[in-house]
Amino acid sequence: MKLKYWSLALLFAFLGSCKTQKTLKKSEDKKDLFTLFEEDPSIKTFYSDKKGVFGKNGMVASAHAEASQAGLDILKAGGNAVDAAVATHFALAVVFPFAGNLGGGGFAVIRNKNGKAFTLDFREKAPLKAHRDMYLDSAGNVINGLSLKGHLASGVPGSVDGMVEMHQKHGKLPWTKLLEPAIRLAGEGVVLTEREALGLNNNVQVFEEVNGKASPYFKKPDGSKWVKGDLLVQKDLATTLEAIQKHKREGFYAGKVADQLVAEMQKGGGIISIEDLKKYHSAWRTPLQAKYKEFNIITMPPSSSGGVALIQLLRFTEPYPLQKWGWNSEKTVQVMIEAERRVYADRAKWMGDMDFVKVPMAELISYKYLRERWSNYDSTKATKSIDISGGLVPGYESDETTHYSVVDGEGNAVSITTTLNGAYGSKVIVQGAGFLMNNEMDDFSIKAGVPNMFGLIGNKANEIAPEKRMLSSMTPTIVEKDGKLLMVVGTPGGSTIITSVYQTILNVTDHKMSMQQAVNALKFHHQWLPDRTVFEPNAITENAAKNLRNKGYEIDQQKGTLGRMDCIMVHPDGTLEGASDPRADNTSKGY
Repeated sequence: MKLKYWSLALLFAFLGSCKTQKTLKKSEDKKDLFTLFEEDPSIKTFYSDKKGVFGKNGMVASAHAEASQAGLDILKAGGNAVDAAVATHFALAVVFPFAGNLGGGGFAVIRNKNGKAFTLDFREKAPLKAHRDMYLDSAGNVINGLSLKGHLASGVPGSVDGMVEMHQKHGKLPWTKLLEPAIRLAGEGVVLTEREALGLNNNVQVFEEVNGKASPYFKKPDGSKWVKGDLLVQKDLATTLEAIQKHKREGFYAGKVADQLVAEMQKGGGIISIEDLKKYHSAWRTPLQAKYKEFNIITMPPSSSGGVALIQLLRFTEPYPLQKWGWNSEKTVQVMIEAERRVYADRAKWMGDMDFVKVPMAELISYKYLRERWSNYDSTKATKSIDISGGLVPGYESDETTHYSVVDGEGNAVSITTTLNGAYGSKVIVQGAGFLMNNEMDDFSIKAGVPNMFGLIGNKANEIAPEKRMLSSMTPTIVEKDGKLLMVVGTPGGSTIITSVYQTILNVTDHKMSMQQAVNALKFHHQWLPDRTVFEPNAITENAAKNLRNKGYEIDQQKGTLGRMDCIMVHPDGTLEGASDPRADNTSKGY
């Protein structure tokens, strides 16, 4: 497919007449595309047959049933979506230490009941003592692991400040009520799932290595291994949450908790100071909004790369009849891979903290720019990543993340992705305070051209500087249709976040799936470098994979899964469909 077709198709998009292609025969016009897939057992489309959760008055979708219940209880008590999101966040810090957090950061996309959008950047910052070469040895080589494990790997946390900011601007219920579920769960204990027990057992050694064998945290009292059904009690964390409940921001960034955090840093060679905590503030950003066909995409601007990348991906594929070609068919997959290749190259070149570098967002998502980027696309063969670099603009993350979505009965919606970066962050547990610290410093370009833990390449735009926010792939997103709320979407997954959100949206907009079907659907991922596409088992048929390999694509099945989506869809009659990923313990709760 050459540039000529792409240009003509984009012209139609400009004119607002790029409509969804009809693909079903007249005799089948009462069946959606996914029904046809289900009727053909030779096509493996789902990770599982998990069903969505439905409600009329409110919905919370998160990584843990207890956290979703905390949010739902707040909705039932008269709170709005922001109140429920705050309660869910603090509950996740207790019940999902793998990624839920006080010592991390993230991004929030908010759409109020009147349709006005807001975005909050509560991403961590580099400490004041941070510098560009802090993870390099005297010869200029990267010191392996220094940005990943231990006290020096942590950036200044943003989560608590972010929750306070959200509540002050958009909350309804008293702040103290929103902390009650988390405090109860920490003090009385949470029942471990099999997955959570395994995660704690697998990290016993590294917790001891980083915090010392005397540290009491995440250890079973009798010294045995955790098993499903055990009760995890976190008294110190409950006390910290009570300080936040009583003093809001000052309960974390000042006083006893701040002293405990800084003492922990000093003990282990970290560089976060009282001054760092005092100076940290989250930032309200202008939402990134763009049209895709008849849909309006509301997403996150930098310091997240996710929003710009998502818009680029959707617009690259907009001219093509994906529904006609079929879900994950050879043609569909090829176009999506080539879009991902170009987008991740742009990410490496252009993306960084907008408070420090100029990010040419308008140019990067413009049809003119994207048309130029697509000019070397050839449907008969693979483009090589070595031949693709970041585009020319005139004038000029974590796999262990968590996402939650909330919609209330009035139509307020919140999409939040938050993280510690790696599993259990830097593995540092603040002694006396009971919470984990992040290892987000690895999301900087610790050396230009050297990949981070997710294989992502970065350059000068994302180099370390004091008080700078490290680049992220988090992509919390809200989708509208005809001016009305349609979807709230997002996922963890490090570098795969962007492509997972992209595919989930396309599953609904182009392939006509329900929200839960879109979440259940199998996924694939490409990120420019390494020049390799991976896919979940059965996500791409053997025949399609063979044909793509014959065109020069390196494409391989992986053992693990991609994404852990937590999404909500508003159906035409106002019914809310909560769709949580079957790949983990994710759970939607509604009423």
